Amino acid sequence: MWRLGVPTLTSREFNRETGKAKRAADQGPVFITDRGQPSYVLLSIEEYRRLSGAERKIADLLAMPGDEGIDFEPPRLTDLASAAELG
Repeated sequence: MWRLGVPTLTSREFNRETGKAKRAADQGPVFITDRGQPSYVLLSIEEYRRLSGAERKIADLLAMPGDEGIDFEPPRLTDLASAAELG
């Protein structure tokens, strides 16, 4: 079922057709209704991260495909900190 251009499934349809819902969520949000009212939104993880602005971990960013050619040389700790004077 489509409502306002957005794929919409009843809770019952969602339970029976989870694969269909996941495939639709790859294209955009999917509304899931309870008693005719939108109750949930199913999103792909990529879309959720984009919308939420979720902070990415450096390891995730470095592991992204296509980023193999990026040169990254972290600064040495000795370059960042000077010795504390205790006196």
